[in-house]
Amino acid sequence: MNAEPVKETAEKEAAAEKPHPGKMLGIKMGMTEFFDGEGAFFPVTVICIGDNRVTQVKRDERDGYHAIQVCAGYKKVKNQTKPALGHLKKSGVESARWLREFRVCDASQYKVGDELSVNFVSPGDFVDVKGYRIGRGFAGVMKRHGFHGAPATHGTHECRRHAGSIGQNTFPARVFKGMKMAGRMGNSAVTTQNLKVVDLFPEKKILLVKGAVPGPENSLVEISLSLKKGKGKRGS
Repeated sequence: MNAEPVKETAEKEAAAEKPHPGKMLGIKMGMTEFFDGEGAFFPVTVICIGDNRVTQVKRDERDGYHAIQVCAGYKKVKNQTKPALGHLKKSGVESARWLREFRVCDASQYKVGDELSVNFVSPGDFVDVKGYRIGRGFAGVMKRHGFHGAPATHGTHECRRHAGSIGQNTFPARVFKGMKMAGRMGNSAVTTQNLKVVDLFPEKKILLVKGAVPGPENSLVEISLSLKKGKGKRGS
């Protein structure tokens, strides 16, 4: 009798018994094509779920709330600060690029050094993926908000791409909050909801989700179980 399948089954059962916050950190590797069993063709995003290890446990009696801190990615040791290396060493991690906190109901179920299992999702499930849009730098109102700009004739002088008047009269004598103006474009958090999990490769720690997720390649993404549970049009 081969002992390898028995060993794999025992590992899966042990991973299933461990608590899981329902969230994980991943790295967006890029997009590719996927054919399902029926021959349908659609684009998918490849997400690498590396070693998500618990680096800190926060409890209500000490910190005022329950949460776990999780690390992801790799950063050269020479580029890490000594306090960061000392903090990561407690959880058995040589180096990490990102640290994030996940709120949990009871942090006493976790301990430093635990690794989150990738089997918290399976093909057919729906997830929400949070990432950061590609930064576009400081942009004007035409690029940032799609303004048409001022007329090019009839006395317009050096202000064809300007926003125009933004102020009010004597009352209220101020600029309203949320006024569309020039400023930093992109580099903000965006969550794409209700994406279908197409396939999962636990041994390679690779996750395929249908459609696109925000952010450039090799950027951090946060994967969580979908709140809509596949009720929307996205991912169907």
